Amino acid sequence: MKLLKKPKLLIAIIVFGSLFIVGLAGGGLGDAFGLGFLGAPLAALQLPAEPISSDPNIGGFHITNTMITTWITIGILLILGFVASRKIKEVPSGFQNIFEVIIEYFQKLGVGVSGKRSAQYIPLVLTIFLFILISNWIGILPGFGTIGWIEDPHLAIHHAEKKDKELSKVKLNIFNGSGNVGVLGFGSVSETITAEEWEHDHDIVEDGKQAGILIPFLRSANTDINTTLAIALVAMFFVHFWALRTLGFFSHATKYINFKQGPIWFAVGILELISEVGRVISFTFRLFGNIFAGEVLLFAMAFLIPIIGIMPFLGLELFVGLIQAYVFSMLTLVFASVAGAAHDDH
Repeated sequence: MKLLKKPKLLIAIIVFGSLFIVGLAGGGLGDAFGLGFLGAPLAALQLPAEPISSDPNIGGFHITNTMITTWITIGILLILGFVASRKIKEVPSGFQNIFEVIIEYFQKLGVGVSGKRSAQYIPLVLTIFLFILISNWIGILPGFGTIGWIEDPHLAIHHAEKKDKELSKVKLNIFNGSGNVGVLGFGSVSETITAEEWEHDHDIVEDGKQAGILIPFLRSANTDINTTLAIALVAMFFVHFWALRTLGFFSHATKYINFKQGPIWFAVGILELISEVGRVISFTFRLFGNIFAGEVLLFAMAFLIPIIGIMPFLGLELFVGLIQAYVFSMLTLVFASVAGAAHDDH
C-alpha cells in the first residue's frame, strides 16, 4: 500500500524489474533454455595486448589495441588541458574550475605529506593520477572489446596448435558478411562453433557469413601489463632522481650500499634495494590486476545478464578506476617523500 502512494518509486521498480527479467532471459543463462535473444558471446580475453591488424603496421612492428587507447587518453588530456587553460580567469568556471580544484587538492595533500619538497613532486603525481583515471574510465565505453578485426579460422587454429590447445575448446564466432571488421552484437550468443567443427566441415557456416575470432580494436590501456610496468618504472625513476637531487649521490647511495656502519647496515641496505624492486612489481601488478579483473567481470555480466546486469558493475568500475588512480599517485608521492629524507630525518 505504501508503494501505491509513491507512484514514481513503483514505476522505477517495475521498469528495473522488467529489464532484469528480460536481461536474465535474453542472456547466457536464458540461452540454456532456448532463449538468449539479447546475449553476445564472450570476447576472446587474453593477457597480452592484441594487434589491431593481422599484418605489421610499421615495418615489422604491430600496433596494439592498448597502444591506441593510450594515445586516445593522451589526446583527451591534451584537449582538456588546452580547454582549461585557453582563457584563464581570476574567477574560474567550467573546466578551469574543475582543474583548479584538482590541482589545489593535490598541492595541499603534497604539502601535508612532504612539505616544501612537494612542489617538485606534484606535476608528475597529478599527471599519473589523471592518465590512469582517464584510461580506466574510457575502458568501459561501448565498443571496447566488442568491435575489431576478424581473425581467420586457419590462423586461429594455427595459434591454438602452437599452444597445444584442443581445437574442441577454441570457440569461433559467426559474423555476417565477408568484411574484415566484426561486431559482437546483441542476440549472437548462440552463434558460435568450435574450431574442430569448422576444420571438419567448412560448409558448416552459412552463405553470407564467416567464422573467426574477434580481435578488438580498443582495450583498456591498464589491462596491458606493459603499460602499468611503464608507469611504475617512470614513477620510480623520478622518485630516485628527486632523491639524488635532494641528498646527493653518495648520501642516497648509502641507503642501499653501506659498508661503513658494519654488516647489519649492509644487510639493511640490501633489503632496501630488494624493496625497491618489490615496489615496482607491486605498482605494476596492483593496477594491472584490478583493471583486468574488472574488464573480465564486465564481459561476464554482459554475457550472463545483458543491459540491467551490467549497470551496477559499471558504477563499481568507475569507483575502482578512481581508487586505483588515487592509490598509485599517492604511493608515488609517499615513496618520493621517503626517498628524499636522509637516514637521520624524523
